[in-house]
Amino acid sequence: MYDVAVETPLDRAEKLSARLGTPVWLKREDTQPVFSFKLRGAYNKMARLPADRLARGVICASAGNHAQGVALSARRLGCRAVVVMPVTTPRLKSDAVRGLGAEVVLHGDSYSDAYLHAAELGTAGGLTFVHPFDDPDVIAGQGTVGMEILRQHQGPLHAVFVAVGGGGLLAGVAAYVKAVRPEVKVIGVQMADSDAMLRSVRAGERVRLDDVGLFSDGTAVKQVGEETFRLVRDLADGFVVVDTDAVCAAIKDVFEDTRSILEPAGAMGVAAAKQYAAEHSLRDAPLVAVACGANMNFDRLRFVAERAEAGEGREALFAVTIPEERGSFRRLCDVVGRRSVTEFNYRISDARVAHVFVGLAVADRGEAAAIGRAFAGAGFDALDLTGDDLAKDHVRHMVGGPSPLAGGERAYRFQFPERPGALVKFLASMHPGWNISLFHYRNQGADHGRILVGVQAPDAAAFRAFADTLGYPWADETENPAYRLFLR
Repeated sequence: MYDVAVETPLDRAEKLSARLGTPVWLKREDTQPVFSFKLRGAYNKMARLPADRLARGVICASAGNHAQGVALSARRLGCRAVVVMPVTTPRLKSDAVRGLGAEVVLHGDSYSDAYLHAAELGTAGGLTFVHPFDDPDVIAGQGTVGMEILRQHQGPLHAVFVAVGGGGLLAGVAAYVKAVRPEVKVIGVQMADSDAMLRSVRAGERVRLDDVGLFSDGTAVKQVGEETFRLVRDLADGFVVVDTDAVCAAIKDVFEDTRSILEPAGAMGVAAAKQYAAEHSLRDAPLVAVACGANMNFDRLRFVAERAEAGEGREALFAVTIPEERGSFRRLCDVVGRRSVTEFNYRISDARVAHVFVGLAVADRGEAAAIGRAFAGAGFDALDLTGDDLAKDHVRHMVGGPSPLAGGERAYRFQFPERPGALVKFLASMHPGWNISLFHYRNQGADHGRILVGVQAPDAAAFRAFADTLGYPWADETENPAYRLFLR
């Protein structure tokens, strides 16, 4: 494996360790030649193939890191490599695979489509399929991450945190660590919207998800592997579930310590270590987070930067209702005091009261509650919007939008895949008798675009039936308090 991979450093995250009160170490798989651990397993599998099979070539399906691992391994071994990628794969990734000498075939809108096509091409062409996770040789290759961690950190070690998609990395690390130092906890990390391994372990059998979130595309797997499930079920000590905001905050944490930018999957272990340390009140209990990849799309950084403060609990958002009279703003500012204001939106809309959207920098999540009490003590109604996705994604950019012309309006929030034609499909499918009275869309660099639509449709049930046919996640936000205060 070390023909192509390097033994990556185990670096102490000094700033993060000081903040948490417990040592945190980063296993820097983002420093591999393809910026991901994936080439370990790919090369270990390919180097062990019989000469005649290797001479015929290999094939894989991947949207990114595994593809680059296979391509680099094939170049080192001097064999043909075909990589099937979804047509939605960012050009940055497909160009990187081509640059390593592999043949790229674009097919389908998802990994599942690419996987089926790769299987067909492999059978027809006599190519060996290199699975991204469900193969003993691939798992063993990924397990060398665990071997290096224990060699590099021979003192006390409380836990190792490993991101989970199909389970190859977690299975490999757990197999090695539990064989050599069984007292060290090995903890899997799952995104809240892509938790197939956790659900499978709880159910005692592999569970297939109907849909997965794509923010962490490296772990967006609907069903884990048979072999990875068997190993993880028996060896992993538990799981931590993290959300998008927590991962964005972890990306920022790693940047502040290393000046490197991890991809979302690469930062999941860090997010989990932070969450675990806080929940268990750890002190001087060394933790290792596997920083498993850094293939970040540049345009996604905008979204990460915007949500990092929320994930760290360093920004509090409020809708504050004040009398529409002289001196009210002054009293509001007195309550805010010397706190740093991150956002302040207001537009007159009523003769009696004003609704002000206020963002404030805070030291921690507990400070938001204290601020809310301070507003109440000053006689102001204050609604804490810090955890309200509608407020964070849309309303903060649209304050001042109520209109007397929007009678009968209902608000719906949709999540569209960021691919050509998705928005046009929505608009073209709408009934011509329905009027769009509000529309907000903001490209944030994520795999899904978030859209808020105000619709004047006489038959609400008919619109809901229409929304169900689109196949996109959606929600009726008409009763959302942020919408009712600022837009209705």
